[in-house]
Parts: sequence; structure tokens; C-alpha cells
Amino acid sequence: MAEDEVLYASVVVKNKRPQKTNKEEEVVYDEVKISNQTAQQTPDTNVSSRLLSDKEAEGKCRWYQKLACGFGILCVILVLAIIGVCVHILFSHKSDEQELKQLKANQMLLLEENHNLTDLNKKVSSDLNITIQNLTQEKENLTRELDEVKNKTQQLQEEKKILTEQIETMEKTWNEQNVSRAQWSVDEYCPKENKRKCSSCQKGWLLSQSSCYAVNNAEPPNQKTWEEAREDCRGKISDLTVVGDEEEKKFVKDNSWVNNNIKGYWIGLRAEGGKWRWIDGSDLTNQAWIQQQPVDGQCVTSLQGREWRSESCDEKNTWICEKKALSV
Repeated sequence: MAEDEVLYASVVVKNKRPQKTNKEEEVVYDEVKISNQTAQQTPDTNVSSRLLSDKEAEGKCRWYQKLACGFGILCVILVLAIIGVCVHILFSHKSDEQELKQLKANQMLLLEENHNLTDLNKKVSSDLNITIQNLTQEKENLTRELDEVKNKTQQLQEEKKILTEQIETMEKTWNEQNVSRAQWSVDEYCPKENKRKCSSCQKGWLLSQSSCYAVNNAEPPNQKTWEEAREDCRGKISDLTVVGDEEEKKFVKDNSWVNNNIKGYWIGLRAEGGKWRWIDGSDLTNQAWIQQQPVDGQCVTSLQGREWRSESCDEKNTWICEKKALSV
């Protein structure tokens, strides 16, 4: 170590002051000289020191070599790591690009599928709305039909009730008139074609006030005498008409229809005991209705356009039947 310091001091002196070279050389010389003397005096110590310095230098050199080797290995590892990272990034980038392309393709498929589903949803919604509207309309129609059926049922029930009451009334009337049930038919008073709407008179009979009239305008071969006509009326649960007032007289006259083969219609008036008498046993009160005097064996006919006329009861004519109308 002393030797190194001396050498360093001699180099410094030479660089700074060249004009004093001799002195400095002497100093260096003296120092070297002293060192040599010291070396001569302690040879073993210097050798040991040199050996130790060499070992230290060699150790340091090895340490530096190891350090350099480690640093080189570290650099290699670092370079390999960088290369690996770059390769990984490169492949990752390519993989990402492929994945991105795949994602874009999937996105396109999903968008197309979404578009198709949207169209399908619109179509289904439209069809559903139409179906709902149709069902709603059908429901309204069914509800309206149901209401109509209910109303019709209610009307039928009311008609049934009325018809039942009418039938009961007719039965009561017929019972009062001693008419057997076999002599009448509900269809005659409540025809099916008229929705069982009952009337006071049978089908084919005319209603006036409280009576029903059947105008029998038979042709000559089927015309009857007064007694035969009365018997026909009795078979119909009636009798030849009995006129009680001017209104009824006018009604009977207006319905005594004129025909080339008809001379008149028998009514329930005939001469008995020199009087005009009705078949119910009452006398004719208004003599102005017939100008002819009563002669036994004579009966009265009615015809449009003329007054009542007296004829032989054995003559054959058409006739008019009458019976009491039912209360309905």
C-alpha cells in the first residue's frame, strides 16, 4: 500500500511542476530508495503482502467475472423474456383479432336474429291483436245473441203464461157453456203459425163486439134449408146469428156477401105464432128491420144491398153462425 502511494505522489509532482523535475526526482528517488531499504529490511513481509494482494485481486477478478456472468445471464433471460412477451403479445394480438372477427360475426348473426325476432314479434303481435279483436267481436256477438235469447226466453215465458191464462179462461168459459173438451182444440184459438197467439174467435170466424161469426157462403149444391143450417151451426158449438142492435145488424149485413149463386144468408129469425121470434126465444123488437109480416113457416135472410127478406124455411140458402167470443 505504501508503494502505491509513493508512485501516485511522484506522478502528481511531474504533471504540475515540470521545472522542478530534479528535485522531484530526487524525492522520488529518495522515497523509492527508502522503500527499497524497507523492502530489504523486511523481505518476508512484502512477499506476504504481494501474495495477499494477488489473491485479493484474483478473488475480485473472479467475483467480477461471476458478476459479469450473472449479469449476462440476467440480460439473456431479460431478452428472452422480452422476446417471449413480444411473441405472446403478437399471438395474443392475432388471437384477439380472430376473436374480434368472430365476435363481430356473432354480433352480425345476433343482430340478424334480433331483426328476425323483432319482425316475428311484430307479426305475432299483429296476429294476436287481430285475434283479440276477432274474439272481442265474437264475444260481443255472443253476448248480444245471449241477451236476445234471454229476451226471447222471457217473451216465450210471458207468452206461455198468457197462453196458460187464456186456456184456463177458455176452459172456464166452455165449462160455463157446458162445452166438452173434446169439442174444441187449442190450435183453433191459438194457431201454431201465429206463434200460439190466442184470439177470441176460432180460425175462420169474424169477431164483432162479444161474438164470433162464421159466414158459410156455400155454393148451391151445398146450400141448406133453415133447419139444416141451424143444425150445422150447432155442430160448430154455435147457432144461427141473433141480432141485438143496429151495429150488429150492420155487421151481419156487410158480411152477407153478394154472389150470383147466393140469394141470401139464413139468420136466427123465423115466424112463430104470427110473430117474428129469435131462436133464443125473444121477439123481434124493431119491426122496421123487416117490412114483411110474419107468416108461420117463413124464415129471414140477410144480403148486402137490400133489407132483410122473408122466405120459406125450406128454401136452400147460405147461412151465418154465431157464438160467444172467448175472453183472452
